Amino acid sequence: MYPDIQQFKAEFFKALAHPLRIKILEVLCEGDKTVNEIQSILGIEGSAVSQQLAVLRGKNVVYGVKDGTSVIYSLRDPMIKDLLQVAKRIFDNHLVNSISMLQNIKKQESS
Repeated sequence: MYPDIQQFKAEFFKALAHPLRIKILEVLCEGDKTVNEIQSILGIEGSAVSQQLAVLRGKNVVYGVKDGTSVIYSLRDPMIKDLLQVAKRIFDNHLVNSISMLQNIKKQESS
């Protein structure tokens, strides 16, 4: 295989490995936003949003364009939206399997 590709993937997934960064990406899937808009939507302090955006920018997941005194953030690649949707489906499948397993355990215990 190609070690550079695996390294890129590892770094990319590290950038996604924080709940607030995922929330920010989900907000940006709906359209470009400023830090203040993201902060307002998520109900999180601006400094926390800025800190996580800096990580996402550093890993080239998002980019910002200066607009007067604000910076408007966007997804670097629109396929990130697809990736997040697939991740949600994987989570949903895992949850369905876990629920099914728990139901089977309950049935066995009551028998």
